[in-house]
Amino acid sequence: METVAFEKNIDLLRRAVQTLQSGDLDACVELLTADFIANLPGLPGPLHGREIWKSGAQAMREGFPDLRIDVEDIFGAGDKVAVRLLFQGTHDGPFQGVPPTHRRVAFTSIEIYRLVGDRIAEEWVSPDLMGLMGQISGPASP
Repeated sequence: METVAFEKNIDLLRRAVQTLQSGDLDACVELLTADFIANLPGLPGPLHGREIWKSGAQAMREGFPDLRIDVEDIFGAGDKVAVRLLFQGTHDGPFQGVPPTHRRVAFTSIEIYRLVGDRIAEEWVSPDLMGLMGQISGPASP
């Protein structure tokens, strides 16, 4: 029976990634619990609420309008799913205070999600932001 539960959770995460890639942030928000919790590196504590997640996703979509997200690895156990994602896109909008450079970027993120029923209740994300920021704020490639 547990196999069915974590396979269902993996399917939900794959659907969430596809929905995010399509740019339908409202549909993504519907996949989150009302009391969603986001755990992000560098912050003193967790952030709470669907709108927090939506504003972060919107910033990524605005900075990288052609954002592509590939699931490199995904597995689950109990109520959690772990995923390694590859993000690729073109920096065609402002991001983290950096004006558009029109550079192609690629970076990874290791993420863990806790699911409750058919919704995502909590996330722990570790994106390679140093690598990303180096690609958009460093010297141009020859």
